[in-house]
Amino acid sequence: RCLKIAHNKVLEASIAENKASLKRTHTEVWSDSPNPHDRKRIDSCPVGLKNVGNTCWFSAVIQSLFNLLEFQRLVLNYSPPARVHDLPRNQKEHRNLPFMQELRNLFSLMVGSKRKYVDPSRAVEILKDAFKSSESQQDVSEFTHKLLDWLEDAFQMKAEEDREGEKPKNPMVELFYGRFLAVGVLEGKKFENTEMFGQYPLQVNGFKDLHECLEAAMIEGEIESLHSAENSARSGQEHWFTELPPVLTFELSRFEFNQALGRPEKIHNKLEFPSMLYMDRYMDRNREITRIKREEIRRLKEHLTLLQQRLERYLSYGSGPKRFPLADVLQYAMEFASSKPVCTSPVEDIDSSAPPGGTTGQHSGPASGPTTAPTAAQQQRVPIHKPFTQSRLPPDLPMHPAPRHITEEELRVLEGCLHRWRSEVENDTRDLQGSITRIHRTIELMYSDKSMMQVPYRLHAVLVHEGQANAGHYWAYIYDPHQRCWMKYNDISVTKSSWEELVRDSFGGYRNASAYCLMYINDKKPFLIEEEFDKETGQILSGMDKLPADLKLYVKEDNELFDKEIEEWDILQARKAQQEKLALATAAAAAASAASSTSTSSSSPHTPSIPPPDLVTEDECPGQHTVEVAIPNVGTFVIESEEGGYDDEAMMTPNMQGIIMAIGKSSCVYEKNGPEAAFFKAIKLEYARLLRFAQEDTSPENDYRLQHIIVYFIQNQAPRKILERTLLTQFADRNLAFDERYLIKSYLVTSVSLYQMWHQDYRNFRETTVFMTTGLELFQKANYVEALMYLIYSYQYNKELLSKGLYRGHDEELLGHYRRECLLKLNEQAAAMFESGEEPDVSTGLGIMNELVVPCIPLLLAHDIEGDLLAVEDMRNRWCSYLGQEMESNLQEKLTDFLPKLLDCSTEIKSFHDPPKLPAYSTLELCERFSRIMSALGRVHADGR
Repeated sequence: RCLKIAHNKVLEASIAENKASLKRTHTEVWSDSPNPHDRKRIDSCPVGLKNVGNTCWFSAVIQSLFNLLEFQRLVLNYSPPARVHDLPRNQKEHRNLPFMQELRNLFSLMVGSKRKYVDPSRAVEILKDAFKSSESQQDVSEFTHKLLDWLEDAFQMKAEEDREGEKPKNPMVELFYGRFLAVGVLEGKKFENTEMFGQYPLQVNGFKDLHECLEAAMIEGEIESLHSAENSARSGQEHWFTELPPVLTFELSRFEFNQALGRPEKIHNKLEFPSMLYMDRYMDRNREITRIKREEIRRLKEHLTLLQQRLERYLSYGSGPKRFPLADVLQYAMEFASSKPVCTSPVEDIDSSAPPGGTTGQHSGPASGPTTAPTAAQQQRVPIHKPFTQSRLPPDLPMHPAPRHITEEELRVLEGCLHRWRSEVENDTRDLQGSITRIHRTIELMYSDKSMMQVPYRLHAVLVHEGQANAGHYWAYIYDPHQRCWMKYNDISVTKSSWEELVRDSFGGYRNASAYCLMYINDKKPFLIEEEFDKETGQILSGMDKLPADLKLYVKEDNELFDKEIEEWDILQARKAQQEKLALATAAAAAASAASSTSTSSSSPHTPSIPPPDLVTEDECPGQHTVEVAIPNVGTFVIESEEGGYDDEAMMTPNMQGIIMAIGKSSCVYEKNGPEAAFFKAIKLEYARLLRFAQEDTSPENDYRLQHIIVYFIQNQAPRKILERTLLTQFADRNLAFDERYLIKSYLVTSVSLYQMWHQDYRNFRETTVFMTTGLELFQKANYVEALMYLIYSYQYNKELLSKGLYRGHDEELLGHYRRECLLKLNEQAAAMFESGEEPDVSTGLGIMNELVVPCIPLLLAHDIEGDLLAVEDMRNRWCSYLGQEMESNLQEKLTDFLPKLLDCSTEIKSFHDPPKLPAYSTLELCERFSRIMSALGRVHADGR
């Protein structure tokens, strides 16, 4: 049956998605950007597909098919059978036709949507429903084949209706299916069978390139009897293509079953494939010439093997375990013979009979004459090795070995022989290498003549799998013929790529990524990728013009919804901007009024005074007293005080100390010019002090922003009125009740929303600092489980602060480093627990991964930071390495269930913990703790750890 390929589940095992993973319903916290402009399609860039729960396989396959424009046209212009209601109401028709409609809807959005990426949930759910009756895990290839099966069924129903009485043509079959002739011998009897094929499976193990895989796939068993007159009992067959489909798809079988472990394993070997593939050598019409060339290649390879064996003897000479190039051996011998002869033995200066601790005996050379025989006592002495003394060579002994005796004649003859032999060996080695290179080149060019380059297929798409046999992530590289470049389709992300990047990720041997499917298209059939033309105008149809009427309406409605979302967002932002604009205008007017009052205060005869205590009236709020004080040309102040005494901690903060100092310095002005002048003098002194702090370059541990909100506002260029009002409120602090001249709080005509916004930003900064400080303290104590959430939220909140300005938050690299390190530490702990094999530890380790590490991985993948990407790769590799190890079946089951979650590369956050509860830090305590932890981190980095 068309598009139903025999599929070996064991050899083709890939990512397992059980029922639980298909039904994830976690709430998304940081998923789609709330700003629809971030989700807006830029010009005519390709549309991505949202990963709706381990559906990267769906995205890779659909994008590859969608970018086959002929396939795209077939899907978009599909219409269900007119008599669909008369068809038997079986499960297939209730499933295939709805799926076909959802696929049309999805394709139409991919053509004309204004969104950067679209949601394929409806089509995916129909596919997944087909497997709900099964309790076993399903793999990706089953979903892929099911998708193609349903497409064929849908088009078959339509074809049968359109061609009543005729043999219907199924466009899916015409596009993806070809035929081959199986020629062979079975138990001595010859046979020929024609068979249909779709996705052609190729084994990878043991081959270096695609042609070697194809050659092996075209020949099965022993086929010598095909070419001989004798009738043997051997069996075998050859495959010859009689008809190739326009779209030629190869499934690369990178999975094999490990009998010892009882599970599939992935093959990571490197396998090269060309961007242009010529299929002539596999065609039935070229059967005879191909057989001749194959025989010639076989003969050349046999000769090549002999030459390589001979070369190996030259390059690895010797009979022992250690071997060396023969030319080098001859060179070493020549160097030895040419060394200066010596007459001294390297051990003659060591007297083994000398008593312990005594001196060595006299040196005796060859000409020293007979020596006295040793006594019995001397014979019984045990020689003592004295390193660095007795083993020291005499000054006249050379450091390298040299001949004892060699005459000039001997040296001349030996050097002549060695020179000649070495030259002969080098020439032979070069000849062998040259012959090997020529044979390789001959084999490479065997099919390069024009007659064998008439069936060109160009690489259209490469579907890549990263991971192991039981778990992984999928994406696709697809060639864009109009831009003449490769595009990488990775779920919602669609980016320009290159052949070099494709090679790195697809050939294998690099990380755990490699191609599992290659899609080639007939280069002589441009209609496969050509745009459609308008029959009347001759113009290329693009965008919405491609779509039939019903899909135009569908896309138009979706675009209107998106436009409405953008419009509502813009209105909201415009309203906020208008409020801020009005607030700034009001603040500017108030500032001008305040400036005017300052310039006239010295000549004003009116000097306000603080009302005496008997004028203070109690309001409706018990425990709090207020008095209004009018200052000319400035505004109305409200004195606020609370019963209950003073806050000693607040009195000791740098903030309060500065205000008290300013009050003290302005006391003389108070005596001379009254309270108003003294008040403004104190404010001016305090502002000048804080301005100096804001302009200082300080160490990370001495952050003045934490000590005073005004420093934070100055560094972030807050409006002047916000600075003025905030400064005034400092003098209304109840801790200043010892000097009621300055206990006032300003309620000038200032935008409440703008004032609240800036103070809320500062509260967010302090909150982020508390998260950061607490997280780093816990990290320093190796309490990584508790530290993680503080570091995660501090990084996220800090990033939001920094998006408003450079000085709104803390060092992003520092927080990113410790967030990453905390995850790596937790991964290491969890892996060690899993390795123990003990049930409680295994459950705890997997719990750490599922509840803490896995939800955080998308955060590391979101911004393509190199350190974060490498950390994720390290964590995944650690767990993938367990797949090749022996372990109990229950551990294997848990690992197989866990790995898909770890290897899912979606950058969307589907679930996350609530922020941890913040400890209550006073300003003084927060500054001290922040300074302490930053100093400790500074020492760590200074030590290089």
